[in-house]
Amino acid sequence: MGTAVELIVEADDEPRLRAAVEDAFREMQRLSQIMNRYDPSSVVSAINAAAGVRPVAIPPELAEVLAQARRVSERTAGAFDVTVGALRGWRFRPGEERVPSASEIAAQLPKVDYRKLQSDRTTAFLKEKGMKIDLGGIAKLYILEAGRRVLEARGVRRALINGGGDVVAHSEGAPWRVGVRDPRAPERLLGAVEIKNGCVATSGDYERAFVRDGNLYHHILDPRTGYPARGAHGVTLVAASAEAVNGLGPAIMVLGRAAGEKLIAAAPGVEALVVTRDGEVWMSRGLRARWVPAR
Repeated sequence: MGTAVELIVEADDEPRLRAAVEDAFREMQRLSQIMNRYDPSSVVSAINAAAGVRPVAIPPELAEVLAQARRVSERTAGAFDVTVGALRGWRFRPGEERVPSASEIAAQLPKVDYRKLQSDRTTAFLKEKGMKIDLGGIAKLYILEAGRRVLEARGVRRALINGGGDVVAHSEGAPWRVGVRDPRAPERLLGAVEIKNGCVATSGDYERAFVRDGNLYHHILDPRTGYPARGAHGVTLVAASAEAVNGLGPAIMVLGRAAGEKLIAAAPGVEALVVTRDGEVWMSRGLRARWVPAR
């Protein structure tokens, strides 16, 4: 889905290790081809093309991601919404940056409403023409976790998969140490967190971003306004389960620290770091206990 993926693995049998890595990449690529809206042959593209016309048959993996997205949308009162794909005017690729006009955003914003996406175990349907889904904020972690499961099933003792700031890990021995970038100065680390089995998911306004006329524009859009989120500079979430944090980071980027604290308090086993718009760093109590400050 346009994200570079890095694997670090350990096992006793090198040929078996190579086969496991190939299987993991194959599975992640398979899922990406289902969920990538930029691939015209993907199932997501088929759903978008059929918006307002007919339901589209979907595989179980996509059904699960859409169900997860719905739960996060309901939990966050729409601060996370996969139908932000309707906001088609934004461009963040270097050399192709574009800020849509206010009238363009106003015309597309009514098409952003997760409640108009109907899905079950076998089909998905966008109720209005012009609606589009974008799974960039929730599919990536699901895909990385699928790769991790393949490696674990193939007998890999230690594995870490990094995909564009989201990390999933497995270890039967020593924990992994995962660095957390400082969104106020992305070239440096704030610190690190140690995990054995679980995930570290990071969202920030420094990735896929550009400055124009003194304003910072980044790719995490607020579904309520159609403009880049202004709730936080960056959010890092840590949990044993990828599903526990999937989609929460973008939602907290929209809502900010106060609402983020409430969401984390209501999510057992999830720890968080939030860098606010004014540069303050807040950490949940559980994360402070396992935090390794940068030197």
